[in-house]
This record gives sequence, structure tokens and C-alpha cells, in this order.
Amino acid sequence: MDKVVLTPLTQIFHSKGNIYHALKASEESFTTFGEAYFSTINKDDIKGWKKHTTMVLNLVVPIGKIKFIFFDEKINEFFEIELSQDNYQRLTVQAGIWMSFQGLEVSNMLLNLASIEHNPCESITKELNEISYEW
Repeated sequence: MDKVVLTPLTQIFHSKGNIYHALKASEESFTTFGEAYFSTINKDDIKGWKKHTTMVLNLVVPIGKIKFIFFDEKINEFFEIELSQDNYQRLTVQAGIWMSFQGLEVSNMLLNLASIEHNPCESITKELNEISYEW
């Protein structure tokens, strides 16, 4: 799926606390910055479907494990990945892709380094059953 890019990230382990890189302005996937926010999701809960019309997402999971599902309705294709500290990467998601995600551990948190500030009129949502995916 060409609108979803996976970028390996650096983890620096230290006896007093670890460092988890997320995004640098020098990286090719960096476009612009609007806001950064954290979102949590409970174990087995599912959020989505949501499609942004303008926002580019840069998603990182520093805590827990989250399963992401992306759907490109133009080519009828799904992309699925689980991110965690064991698979520490950044997902860069272009506008126009449906997204849903599920918490897989007791505590799960994602960071979105978004290209624009949140605007509730900028995205479209659907109920989970409106896109055929077997959770």
C-alpha cells in the first residue's frame, strides 16, 4: 500500500530510563508539523474507522501493542501491522486511507505527530461493520 510507509526507529536503552525516537525534521517522511498527541486504547477495544482528508499521520507506539488496519478503498486493499516496543517503527499514513486500530495489551498508547492541528471537519468516520474486516 503506497500511502502507508513503515520506518524503523531507534530505541536507546539506559539503566535510568530509555529513549524512543519518533520523527526528525531531516527524515524524508517529514512534511510539516501541526500537533502531537497521545491516545490510549484498552485491551481488545477497537477504534475506527476513520479517514483523514488532509492530515498526514505519523504513528508511534511507545507503550503496549496496537494492531493497525488500513484500507484503501480505491484499490480495495488492506494493510495490517502490529507496533510495540518489540516492533518499534513509525507508520506514516497519507490522507485518504481508512484506519482502525485495536489494543492488544492491558496498557496501550500511541503518539501521533500530525501534519496539521486537529479539526473535526477534516475527517470522516464509519462504524466498524461498514468496512468488511474480520477482527
